[in-house]
Amino acid sequence: MSERTLFSIHETSERSGLSKDTIRYYEKIGLLPRAERKASRHRVYSEQDIQTMILITCMKKTGMSLEEIKPFLQMSLESDLNDFPEERNKLIDYQKKVEEQITSLQQVINFIQSKLEQRSMFPERCSLEGENLITGLAKRNKFS
Repeated sequence: MSERTLFSIHETSERSGLSKDTIRYYEKIGLLPRAERKASRHRVYSEQDIQTMILITCMKKTGMSLEEIKPFLQMSLESDLNDFPEERNKLIDYQKKVEEQITSLQQVINFIQSKLEQRSMFPERCSLEGENLITGLAKRNKFS
């Protein structure tokens, strides 16, 4: 191993925000490369490994599945996204879906605010789209 700083799985867990079990799982399914090992066979991770784990966490927050995240991890952390048009377009699609969710949630907030201001639950026209907007958003959060 080189002179670069390496971290134990415990330190990596603390720095990345992922549990040790999650780190091991991500290795097992090939989302992360197999960890380097000390002579004692304990896993060790580099700063770049930790940055990749943080990227995975951020990508998961977009609603992407682990399988959908894999192609993004093939890029280096310094890659220009414009050099990867398929992945760039996928991010644009996810952005549009999140913006749609924000619009739908704003409708819910507006409805609740109007009921609070009216101090009445008397049914008036409901401008919310769909039968149950919140349930619909939860289903759409899968970004299918």
